[in-house]
Amino acid sequence: MEHTLSDSDAAHLRRAFELAGQARARGDRPFSAVIVAEDGSTLVEGMSTQSAGGGGTLAHSEMNACQAAIAAGIPRATLRRATIYSSGEPCAMCAAAIFYTGIGRVVYGLSAGAILHLRNAQPHTAGLSLSCRAVLESAAEKVEVIGPCLEAEGAVPHQGYWVEGAA
Repeated sequence: MEHTLSDSDAAHLRRAFELAGQARARGDRPFSAVIVAEDGSTLVEGMSTQSAGGGGTLAHSEMNACQAAIAAGIPRATLRRATIYSSGEPCAMCAAAIFYTGIGRVVYGLSAGAILHLRNAQPHTAGLSLSCRAVLESAAEKVEVIGPCLEAEGAVPHQGYWVEGAA
């Protein structure tokens, strides 16, 4: 289900899609995340570094963006009013990291179901079935979740990527 986005939300989400394409071009998985302050300024950006970036299996784009925000010393109060724009629905691990980093809002492009479809995932490669929304609904502090949004645009960096052996 597509959601209506503000022009600002759409622009930041499109930046995430652009960065996902850059991650793919350098040999990593086509995912990215952008953390944006309440005033619309970009705080940090993160791309997947699971492959060519050498980060390994935990180096999802949201994890990298959250770690960059913490390393930059961005105050929790600023992060609480910030939005993370993720090219794809954050997995359960990343959703938990978003909560523990203190980010108050998530906007994502591709749904987990769309990503699984693009990946032609099998039961042994599908990962956790707990959605970003379900993880964050269990949080002690409210985290707004908006998505999926602009899925056709979000699918572009994935086109032709998920072939046998690429994942």
